[in-house]
Amino acid sequence: MTIAFIAVIFGLALLVWSADRFVEGAASTARHFGMPPLLIGMVIVGFGTSAPEIVVSAISASQGNPGIALGNAYGSNITNIALILGVTALISPIAVHSQVLRKELPILTVVTALAAWQIWAGEITRLDAVVLLVVFSGLMAWTIWQGLRIKEDALGSEMEQDLDVRVMPIRRAVFWLVVGLVVLVVSSRILVWGAVEIAHGLGVSDLIIGLTIVAVGTSLPELASSIIATRKGEHDIALGNILGSNLFNTLAVVGITGMIHPMSVGPEIFNRDILIMTALTLLLFVFGYGFRGPGRINRIEGSILLVCYLGYTAYLLTTILT
Repeated sequence: MTIAFIAVIFGLALLVWSADRFVEGAASTARHFGMPPLLIGMVIVGFGTSAPEIVVSAISASQGNPGIALGNAYGSNITNIALILGVTALISPIAVHSQVLRKELPILTVVTALAAWQIWAGEITRLDAVVLLVVFSGLMAWTIWQGLRIKEDALGSEMEQDLDVRVMPIRRAVFWLVVGLVVLVVSSRILVWGAVEIAHGLGVSDLIIGLTIVAVGTSLPELASSIIATRKGEHDIALGNILGSNLFNTLAVVGITGMIHPMSVGPEIFNRDILIMTALTLLLFVFGYGFRGPGRINRIEGSILLVCYLGYTAYLLTTILT
């Protein structure tokens, strides 16, 4: 099992590196073709930071390990909100100025409710997967329309400044786009293999491994980008990374997984993981929406989120040890 642990560590390191190269290459390429900064932030970066979850879950499902795929999607959502936003808010309170992000907060809440309803039925069928992908396509269409229609937005301004700092020639941008994608696929296969071997070796379910090791690993790009963005004062980018990633995970990742491998879902996923994910999403909506002005996630609220993550992880660890 030592080789499996080495494979997971090596795969995660490659995954984080390749995801970063992929996002930078994709964003710079899109900028060269004249895509508005707001649209780059909402679509390209949102997709790029969720690329590890998409690839890992697709590979897991195709190899007959849907538990890792589902655990990866929902576990990443929990990690994004509770761990990443919790840590980020402790470093620097997150002020939400973007009107687009304020609209995405209630959308994410509704999408999470849809996921809970599907899981409550006890299975993810291909029809469920089609529904998720249709909703995802509709949201992407709305996002593109918003990005083209809105000329001034805090998220777009922050993204434009960020792109100006990281500008690169088109050939170099395309090179990193392709290399990042190829290495992303290779590292994901290494990670999935190692995760499956560890699950078998410890005698725990693929779902638990997906909720813990894989979920945290595939969320590392969001953690790095959110902390960097917050330290630079780009609070809307930090929150935008999380909202975009969670929408991609809930709709695209689970949708793709369900299309590849329809699955039965144990009651523990709804009673434990979905309820925690839903509660955290509601907390994020209450903390970040800003009912009387700009939203703000302060250090106390960040601490609450972080305590929720530590409590949830401790409970999962007791499941592994018992």
